[in-house]
Amino acid sequence: KARPNQSLADFISPHGDDHIGLFAVTAGLDMEDRLARMDAEFDDYGSIMFKALADRLVEAFAEYLHEKVRKDDWAYAADEQLSAAEMIKEKYRGIRPAPGYPACPKHEVKTDLFRALDAEKIGMSLTESLAMWPASSISGFYFSHPESRYFNVGGNIW
Repeated sequence: KARPNQSLADFISPHGDDHIGLFAVTAGLDMEDRLARMDAEFDDYGSIMFKALADRLVEAFAEYLHEKVRKDDWAYAADEQLSAAEMIKEKYRGIRPAPGYPACPKHEVKTDLFRALDAEKIGMSLTESLAMWPASSISGFYFSHPESRYFNVGGNIW
C-alpha cells in the first residue's frame, strides 16, 4: 500500500494551535569515574548493571518530562489518565522523536539542538561522531500535533 512521504514538519500546524519543543536529559554525570573504579576492581557485573540502570533512568526521566509537558507545561492533555500499559504503547497525544532515528535520521541535527538548549550547562556534549556524552543521555523534540506519529523516512509507517 502506497503511503505519502512524510516529514516532521508535517506535524507543525500552520494555525499556531500546537507546540514544538526541544529536550536534553542525562543520567550519566560522574558515570565514568564510577565505571573506572569498577573496572579497576574487575567488577564487570557491577559495570553492566550500572550502565543498564543509568540507561533506564534517563529513559524514565525523558518519559516523565514528556508527560509533564503534555499535562502541565503545554496542558494540551491536562486530563490525561493513562495506565502503565497505555504509556508503554504510547497511547498519549504527541511524540518525542530524536535525531538519528527513522523520523529524523541525520545526527547532525543534534549540533543545533545542543546549541539551542545550551546542553553543556547540564554536563552534556557531543563527540566528534555526534554521539551524546555521557552515554546515558537522550535528546530530541516534542511535538503536540494530534496527528503526529513516528515514521520511517522513505519507508513504511511503523
